[in-house]
Amino acid sequence: METMELVQTDWVKLTHRLGKEFERRAAASDQNGTFVFENYEQLKEHRFFSAMIPEELGGGGLSHAGMCQIIRTLAHYCSSTALAFAMHQHLVAAAVWKYKQQGLGASMLQNVVGHQLVLVSTGARDWLESNGEMEKVEGGYLFSGKKHFASQSAGGDVAVTSAPFQIAENEWQVLHFSVPMKADGVRVLDDWDVMGMRATGSQTISFESVFVPESAITLARPRGLFHPVWSVVLTVAMPLIMSAYVGIAEKAMEIALAIGKKYQRQQPHLPYIVGKLNNSLLATRAQWKAMYRLTNNFDFKPQESISIEMLSYKTNVSDGAIQTVSLAMEAIGGQCFYRKNVLERLFRDVQAAPFHPLPRWEQYAFTGERLLKD
Repeated sequence: METMELVQTDWVKLTHRLGKEFERRAAASDQNGTFVFENYEQLKEHRFFSAMIPEELGGGGLSHAGMCQIIRTLAHYCSSTALAFAMHQHLVAAAVWKYKQQGLGASMLQNVVGHQLVLVSTGARDWLESNGEMEKVEGGYLFSGKKHFASQSAGGDVAVTSAPFQIAENEWQVLHFSVPMKADGVRVLDDWDVMGMRATGSQTISFESVFVPESAITLARPRGLFHPVWSVVLTVAMPLIMSAYVGIAEKAMEIALAIGKKYQRQQPHLPYIVGKLNNSLLATRAQWKAMYRLTNNFDFKPQESISIEMLSYKTNVSDGAIQTVSLAMEAIGGQCFYRKNVLERLFRDVQAAPFHPLPRWEQYAFTGERLLKD
């Protein structure tokens, strides 16, 4: 039996019901480039933001694979909502792993449950080197810097971020911590005017001398080196994030088939394109399923070998999703060039897939360097 079949039916039905409402607003949100506030309020009302948190902490107890399905389903209705929601869930997932494997972080997860907090990742700028500045002061640090591509920052409650700190001459650490979005010195810039995923509210966050208490530091790692924490984050995060793009690819094929079947006189080449389209989607789905199986519902030990596989799958799924949408457009022809056709938006949205860490060429280098080691 496929793991995906084990998802509670009520969550699936609820996702479809809400999704139909999100779908009616999707075009306007995309056209205006405005964050999906109304969708988020409905998701909060139905406690989706804590759905994956264990039941003993007050959450919904949904499995990791189940959340992947929820995100994939949301993408059939509104890509931006699906991706923004996935960015929250990957932070929750990392905390759930820590709770299940180490017995830590219960209070943070309970806080998410109690207030349906929206967690904002600045992960695109938190990789091995990180960026920003930390100044040591009494009781903590003053943090300054800018974090771009901070999905759902327009509607977030807590930023989960990091910055480098010099501890000695030629010796740096990267400190990881959380900052309330309403803290003094935190400002969300109105600069998310982009090609696709326009309603994710992925504004740049500006931090200007924001006080970070010593107690808020959750991790100090050597700067520039691959730390085991990434083997946790990548393993739980990548399947969730890629779920949005798999959903986009599925929706694109659905549209192509619906229109193709209605052609009064089908072009002779159409069956060939549809056959290739189907193969592309099947390959994309298969590798995505391999991703969430590696996560194994949080029952895994962090290993660099898993990170290598996960990042490689991520590149392949990104490429597959883009190819699937492109083939869907070829299948139905020039009508998809009109903005009134949903495929036009899906084409723009799916282009964001390769830009999630690690981008293709960085992933090739990361993987190749490790495979070539003795």
